[in-house]
Amino acid sequence: MRVLVEGSGGPAGWPQPGCRCASCLRMSGNPRARSTIIVDDLMRLGVEGAEGAGAEGAGAEGAGAEGYRVLRIAGGWEVTAPDGGRLLYGGVPEEGAGAYDIAFLDLIGAPAQLGLLRRRGLITADTVTAVAFADHRVPSEDELRRRCGFWRVMLAGDGDAVTTDRSAEKRIEARRAPWRVLVLGGARSGKSEQAELRVAGEPDVTYVATGPGREAGDPEWAARVAAHRARRPAWWRTAETTDLAGVLAGASGAVLIDGIGTWLAASMDECGAWDGSAEGAARLAGRIGELAGAWRQTQAHVVAVSDEAGLGVVPATPAGRLFRDELGRLNQVLAAESEEAELVVAGRVVPLGPG
Repeated sequence: MRVLVEGSGGPAGWPQPGCRCASCLRMSGNPRARSTIIVDDLMRLGVEGAEGAGAEGAGAEGAGAEGYRVLRIAGGWEVTAPDGGRLLYGGVPEEGAGAYDIAFLDLIGAPAQLGLLRRRGLITADTVTAVAFADHRVPSEDELRRRCGFWRVMLAGDGDAVTTDRSAEKRIEARRAPWRVLVLGGARSGKSEQAELRVAGEPDVTYVATGPGREAGDPEWAARVAAHRARRPAWWRTAETTDLAGVLAGASGAVLIDGIGTWLAASMDECGAWDGSAEGAARLAGRIGELAGAWRQTQAHVVAVSDEAGLGVVPATPAGRLFRDELGRLNQVLAAESEEAELVVAGRVVPLGPG
């Protein structure tokens, strides 16, 4: 199967005509036409005049090509060639008859569909997977390219030909864990959302919630927890625990830890370390050492969220200063043992180079 990408932008292209948003202005010199592909030089699939991939108005030309089966699915199309080759263009099928050979997905609008399709075996290491419907829902081409890297998908451009031949883009699918990423940021910086993007394409995800279970007596905290839960795909497993060393030692898929700061606070409670006593400090040091060792030796793909607590004012209390110092040291330990680390500021990601 051979697919010619006529247009790789969203329903209105990228930049969108007349749009003056920062994303469209950044793309003014490198436009992407409205999403359209041609399959085996016989049929054209595309999205016309609607907001969102596969909305009403989508059309297929040449759907009657001899030997081809074209099926309209929610959000896109499924094509089966006479030789059995299978193509997915937008959307997520309710059921599948086997893995696709080529898949074009709207990963800007719904990145977790990639993890779902991988989990269901519809996208495998032999599937050529590409981003489609690129538009101003992402801040820039560079940011989209960065996401394609950790999603392990290709970013096709207008005029590119995509075939089922094995390619460099497909080989990166085989790169597996361990791969440790530390995502740092202040309060409401967007660090949790960025960490969730990191694992959106994974078929096997364990979300580790380290926060205290105080929702019943704290409505504000309960609202925060509910917002996090609503963002998570339904098929992710959730583990509410402070035994991070145990989780990392036994995990084999992807692990998202949110977050290190709440884990440290809980550990200081359990170790009696808030008063600065030598005994409490020794117990906490042992707990941190266990976590660092498990982080270093894990077989999982781990993304951990942590607070960058050293950028604000000096805490007014001894306990606050102790927590800030311990968290700063712990962040340094984990960053030193991570393949990647990044700082999130106002929703923007600043990569932190190797130490």
